[in-house]
Amino acid sequence: MTKEKWGQLRQRLLKTVGQNNYKTWIEPLEFQAANDGIATFEVPTNFMGNYVSQNFADLILHELKSENPEICRLNFAVSAKGSPRVATAPQAANTPGQPDARTRTGNGNAMNTAPLDKRFTFDNFVVGKPNELAHAAARRVAEGGPVTFNPLFLYGGVGLGKTHLMHAIAHELQERRPDLNVLYLSAEQFMYRFVQALRDRKMMDFKEIFRSVDVLMVDDVQFIAGKDSTQEEFFHTFNALVDQNKQIIISADRAPGEIKDLEDRVKSRLQCGLVVDLHPTDYELRLGILQSKVEVQRANYPDLQVEDGVLEFLAHRISTNVRVLEGALTRLFAFASLVGREINLELTQDCLSDVLRASERKITVEEIQRKVSDHYNIRLSDMIGPKRLRSYARPRQVAMYLSKHMTSRSLPEIGRRFGGRDHTTVMHGVRRIEELKQQDGQIAEDLELLRRALEA
Repeated sequence: MTKEKWGQLRQRLLKTVGQNNYKTWIEPLEFQAANDGIATFEVPTNFMGNYVSQNFADLILHELKSENPEICRLNFAVSAKGSPRVATAPQAANTPGQPDARTRTGNGNAMNTAPLDKRFTFDNFVVGKPNELAHAAARRVAEGGPVTFNPLFLYGGVGLGKTHLMHAIAHELQERRPDLNVLYLSAEQFMYRFVQALRDRKMMDFKEIFRSVDVLMVDDVQFIAGKDSTQEEFFHTFNALVDQNKQIIISADRAPGEIKDLEDRVKSRLQCGLVVDLHPTDYELRLGILQSKVEVQRANYPDLQVEDGVLEFLAHRISTNVRVLEGALTRLFAFASLVGREINLELTQDCLSDVLRASERKITVEEIQRKVSDHYNIRLSDMIGPKRLRSYARPRQVAMYLSKHMTSRSLPEIGRRFGGRDHTTVMHGVRRIEELKQQDGQIAEDLELLRRALEA
């Protein structure tokens, strides 16, 4: 029995146990020797050796016996080898073609983990008003020096850049401070490890691993809400690390106070550092992201040209999720390359018809009218009605402008919803606000606040 032969047997086990189990439990096993009927494997932790022994030993023995019938028992020895210090815990879906990574603690225990996404760095994070504070705070923590806020809590909706910043921090720490022991994982993975440790009576190993890190990064912490025993352990881990001046970085889809079924003491702990909101992207930021991604795509498709107006069209139409925006651009370049056409507006609409339909704003003219009247503290009936007083006319024009840019309604349809006004009146109102937006800082600020409120 040789290491090469074990490599072949592992591929057979992959088909039996599935990709996730293989990546997490089988791939990290390193075959050492087979003597006196005992096959010995090196494992990163006692926990892993015990788990594999209980759950996969029969399958592994079956495969080993097919090559060497004398093997009747497995032995797992904890590896003493060093390994990279920054890592992520196993994800639901593994990215093919990326190397394995592990995090090692001072006592020799290690946690087998999947790698960070190499695309998520500070260099390719596009900064704009909605995310500039979160970016600055993440940069500060990534320097690896003493920070006045602990924890750093990043929150925001799907596709706004939380995970990108988390990975970027870990990459930067790996580069700047390779001496630090950094552990990055999701709240679900923390919970999974905790449950496994309870089941296998390995809680001391679990506590040692988590409490001997220098930087703990937990993604999507809202998933521990309602899980009482997990919250309890998370709370104690949190306290132990803060007491040792170790840095904690956490992300969630909402602010700590808004996470339902999260214990008050955990909420209080999470709120004691810097809590930063990643706002929904604005048009300028989405356009900046598209422009940076076009440069990346040009490396793959150097002959493709993008006609003026295409990026602006996409930035207006796909407004809720940056991942969808980036995916749309990737598909557009691939499609244009395959059909041998320039990327113009017609091709964009043909290629992305399903994405554009799904991304159509669900915001209504009536919703915009209500938000604008509330913002300016006037009655809705006065804003829609015939009065031409400036205190009503300006909010009316703001609402027309937002209706034009945030709904798919035509100008005549918008006019009908504003007391039966003509489409030329709507056009004049939209133009007037476009002019004022450049000249009047208050109008620009009002538009941004209203847009955020409507897109939230």
